[in-house]
Amino acid sequence: MANLKEIRGRISSVSSTMQITSAMKMVSAAKLKKAQDAITAMRPYADKLTELLQSLSATLEGDSGSVFAEKRDVNKVLVVAITSNRGLCGGFNSNIIKGAVKLATEDYAGKEVELVTIGKKGNDILSKRYKIIENNNAIFDDLTFENVSAVAEQLMGLYAEGAYDKIVLLYNHFKNAATQIVTAEDFLPIVPAEFDEDVALDYIYEPNKAEIVETLIPKSLKTQLYKAIRDSFASEHGARMTAMHKATDNAGELKSELTLTYNKARQAAITAEILEIVGGAEALNS
Repeated sequence: MANLKEIRGRISSVSSTMQITSAMKMVSAAKLKKAQDAITAMRPYADKLTELLQSLSATLEGDSGSVFAEKRDVNKVLVVAITSNRGLCGGFNSNIIKGAVKLATEDYAGKEVELVTIGKKGNDILSKRYKIIENNNAIFDDLTFENVSAVAEQLMGLYAEGAYDKIVLLYNHFKNAATQIVTAEDFLPIVPAEFDEDVALDYIYEPNKAEIVETLIPKSLKTQLYKAIRDSFASEHGARMTAMHKATDNAGELKSELTLTYNKARQAAITAEILEIVGGAEALNS
């Protein structure tokens, strides 16, 4: 059995760990509330804008559509993997890394796959195996629509130049604090919505349909990327809060076990000392 000094040291160490994980849990819970409110408020707008754009794209005739709706033979794919800059959030980052590997080795096997990483953790691992054309770590330092728009414009430029035939967003979709769903979402090209030809779309276009689509496309793509990063940001704090909650509970259980072990060891030491004293007294009486 370990000596009392060693056990006391372990109890002290576990207690310090508990304080750290408990503090991190509370910080993530506070940040999660703000991030959750932001993505919940944004989703209806982003989804409706995407739906409207897809419906309009589906009704365009001939070559009047945008270059961003142009379908090509898929030979070169760009995956935008969104992770976090920090760890201690359970399987949040590892799930995205596994998803990126799956896209490269299974879904797009035989294609040339390159990556853009948003978040330090994903870049650190994926850069050892795949070509990373750019890494955006600083975007989480000031997560605004303007900063995300710059990244979206770069992606649109790469697609317009023909550098890639398809661009895919890979991120954690926020469901609740305990559940994040790894989502692979097509970014480019824009996929027109499928609808029944017998159903008329009751829209009035002014000045004309093609011009409206050309105006909506950049805004819709920027919003789509911003929503994905916001989704991932909320998922990160949810995952970290859950992970730190479990870590705090586990540390509490370990501390209780160590305290019990310490008490048993101390009791055994006291009993041994009493036996020695009684033995000594008996020897003197003899």
